[in-house]
Amino acid sequence: MTESTPKTNLLGFSPKKLEEFFVSIGEKPFRSTQVLKWIHQFGASSFDEMTNISKALRQKLSEVSEIREPEVLVQNISKDGTRKWVIQLDGGSAVEAVLIPENGRATLCISSQIGCSLDCSFCSTGKQGFNRNLSAAEVIGQVRVAIRSFGPFDPNGDRRVTNVVLMGMGEPLMNFDNVVDAIHLMMDDNAYGLSKRRVTLSTAGVVPQIDKLSQVTDVSLAISLHAPTDELRDQLVPINKRYPIAELVDACNRYMANLKDKRVITVEYTLIAGVNDHPSQAKQLVKLLKRLPCKLNLIPFNPFPNSDYRRPSEDAIQAFKMVMVKAGVITTVRRTRGDDVDAACGQLVGQVMDRTRRSEKYIPLKDASGVQQEPPR
Repeated sequence: MTESTPKTNLLGFSPKKLEEFFVSIGEKPFRSTQVLKWIHQFGASSFDEMTNISKALRQKLSEVSEIREPEVLVQNISKDGTRKWVIQLDGGSAVEAVLIPENGRATLCISSQIGCSLDCSFCSTGKQGFNRNLSAAEVIGQVRVAIRSFGPFDPNGDRRVTNVVLMGMGEPLMNFDNVVDAIHLMMDDNAYGLSKRRVTLSTAGVVPQIDKLSQVTDVSLAISLHAPTDELRDQLVPINKRYPIAELVDACNRYMANLKDKRVITVEYTLIAGVNDHPSQAKQLVKLLKRLPCKLNLIPFNPFPNSDYRRPSEDAIQAFKMVMVKAGVITTVRRTRGDDVDAACGQLVGQVMDRTRRSEKYIPLKDASGVQQEPPR
C-alpha cells in the first residue's frame, strides 16, 4: 500500500462485505466476526484495542484499513432530554441526528443524505437543496455517535439506543445500497442486534425501491403520506407525480406480503393548518387507509424559517384524530420533542453545500448592504 492510497474505512462494511474484505487480504473469514464485534459492540476506534486478535494481524489491518466515524461539530440537549448532533462530513457539509428518550426507550432519528434529493414543501431539509448521499460509514456512524454520547461502549449494559428510524435528512431509498448496508449492521447480532421491529425506514414513496427493499431486508416500513388525494399530494410531496398514491399503496401491500411475521405499515401524516387538516380530508384518508394494514402517526407541523405553513390548533388536531379513531384506524399524535433546539420532525437542516441550487429559491438572500431580501418565487 502506497502513501497516496487511502485506507479502507471498515466502519460501514456490512457483515458480508467485511468477510469479503478479510478474504481479499488473505485472512480467514471468521476474523471478520471478531472485528465486527469490536467495532460495533465495543466501540473500538483502533485495531490496537482488539486484544483477541494477533499482533501481526492488527498491524496488517492498521496498514490497509481504519475505523473512522464522523466528527461531531455540535451536541445540543433539549430541556425535554432530546439530544441533537450536527455531524461534520467529508467535503464540508454536515447532517443532523436526533435521539428522543421516552418511557424506557431511546429512539434515534438518523440522516441518509446531505440535504434531500426530493423537495417536500413542508420539510425544512428539502429547502436546503441536495449535496450527496451518505456513505454506509456515515449512516452507521450516527448510531455510534449516539451510543458514545452516554460514555464508553458497554455490550453487557442497557441499550442506549433501542430504536432507530431513518427519518432524518434525506430520502433513504434514493441512497439504497449504503442504507441497506447500514441496516444490516443495525440488525446483525454481532453488531447492534436491533430487532426488525425496532428499525424503521421512512420513504416518501419511491415505489420501485420499495419492491427492491423487500428482496434484501425485512426492516419495518413507514410511508410519508401527508395527503389523502393525488391532487393535494402532488403539491406537498412532488414525487407523487411519478408514483401516485394507488401505486404506493400497492407497493406497500406487496412489501408486507413478503414479511414472515405480522406487522403493519406506519403512515406519517403531517397536519398543516388549512391545507390537509379538515375533517372532510380525514374522512378521505379513512377511505384510503382501508386498503392498507397500517397505523397512523399524525405529526402537527413544526414551523421553520421561510415557510408559510402553520401548525393546526389543538382542537383541529383532536377533531382529525377522532374521525380516524371512530373509523377504527389506530392513530397517535406525535408529541413535539426538541423544538427548542430545532430537533423536531421536519426541522433538520444541517449545513448543505447545495449543488442543486434549489436552496436559492427558498433561503433569503442579503444584498450588498446586508439587508435581508425575499427569495425568488
